[in-house]
Amino acid sequence: MKNYLNLIILLLSIHCIAQDDAKAKFQKNKYEMAVSCYKKADFKNALDLYSVASKIRPENDLGKESIKKVDTLKKILRKEILDEALGIWKLIGDKPVWSVNTESDLKNALVEESIEINNTQILFYEQDKKTLAKKLLKTENLVFYNKDESDSLFSAIILSDGTVWNWTIDENGRTLHVINIAKKTEKGVEKIETNNLERFYSKG
Repeated sequence: MKNYLNLIILLLSIHCIAQDDAKAKFQKNKYEMAVSCYKKADFKNALDLYSVASKIRPENDLGKESIKKVDTLKKILRKEILDEALGIWKLIGDKPVWSVNTESDLKNALVEESIEINNTQILFYEQDKKTLAKKLLKTENLVFYNKDESDSLFSAIILSDGTVWNWTIDENGRTLHVINIAKKTEKGVEKIETNNLERFYSKG
């Protein structure tokens, strides 16, 4: 019976060692791929790969170095998207600019909504189409959402009401797409995976 227990323990130990070895190889592979992307200035893919590497074994040297790179790359990519976003954007609606309903929706609207983005704030405006009177509706501090330091999400912002919006700009720099991906409450952060609110803006 004793020999049988010893055999079980030995087999379990071998299994654990094999698992650890596989994890170490996987982490090293992701880290090396991340380094390669980083050297090519492919920062978005590098961020994704460093994020994966940091979560496999966050306590070892590769995990700690990956976390540092995640933080560095988020700062780089956030500066890039913010530089692109600076200025005035006119609301197109909740559909992309090529949608067949977008043009009619805009014509039927009594007011034109827009946002102005600067380095620290987002200003929301409304302009009456007849009188051209422009009114500031609200001002939000521009705060990037950073719940998890190892997360690769870099372009999400959190507003004062707790809603978290991820924003992207098309390759031409003319269309801004924002989508509500989460809501922060007293109970924590609730992810929104279906029926997400969306907004499309065109460079004004």
